Amino acid sequence: MRAMRVAVVGLLLAATQVSAHHSFAAEYDESRSVAVTGTISKVIWKNPHVQLLLDVKDDSGNAKTWILEMGSPSILMRQGWKVDSLKAGDQITATGFIAKDGMPIMNARKITAANR
Repeated sequence: MRAMRVAVVGLLLAATQVSAHHSFAAEYDESRSVAVTGTISKVIWKNPHVQLLLDVKDDSGNAKTWILEMGSPSILMRQGWKVDSLKAGDQITATGFIAKDGMPIMNARKITAANR
């Protein structure tokens, strides 16, 4: 009976994560590739996607925070990423696709660290 309850709770948790997930086409414009360079202010390493908050300065020196959405933690780890591969303070350039609504949100496809 306990095993059944654990299984049901596990299924409910999985369903919650799946319902919160979204498709690439619903959120991002694959015809608008962008590149941004800045300083990571926060790394959020959790499902369903790892996110980076990136402080990007415009030509006038004003900072804007971009949200960079990456793959899931398990996929990134299979590709060789570690929880501490990127951390606050790192300078990076990210390329990817911008959100359809024009907000500073990107589906990041390539990350290049300035110190590597």
